Amino acid sequence: MTATEKSFQDFYPEHLAHCYGCGRLNADGHQIKSYWDGDESVCRFTPKPYHIAIPGYVYGGLIASLIDCHGTGTAAAGAYRVEGRAMDTDPPRRFLTASLKVDYLKPTPLGVELEIRGQVKEVKGRKVTVAAQLSAGGEVCATGEIVCVQVPEEWFYER
Repeated sequence: MTATEKSFQDFYPEHLAHCYGCGRLNADGHQIKSYWDGDESVCRFTPKPYHIAIPGYVYGGLIASLIDCHGTGTAAAGAYRVEGRAMDTDPPRRFLTASLKVDYLKPTPLGVELEIRGQVKEVKGRKVTVAAQLSAGGEVCATGEIVCVQVPEEWFYER
């Protein structure tokens, strides 16, 4: 990724860009940014000291949130790829979580950058399944599977 490259989330329509985890317009949220790295997607996030579970470790809700939002972003980008078009073309694609499964493999340390990698496993109609891994310092701490569904077309028009 380059400094000028747009993240997947940068392409979300304005009125659908307020998610606490990935919404670029939510000043109080995580505002994660996801990008392609070959056939995988990647997101990096450094937890703040208040993202604590017990001293020295990240709380599980943050881990689930990062996997979730990186997964829905990867689903959108994957849908565009399957369609052979750029993310700035119409009709827009935006996905929400239908199912989220997270396996916590080891405690995730605070104070280090986390890397979340995603792989599109299946694109079937309006459903995209994404597998994800969350690592800290090169060690996988959690894995997840996200089943994402495309939002209805009418949602792209402000209500």
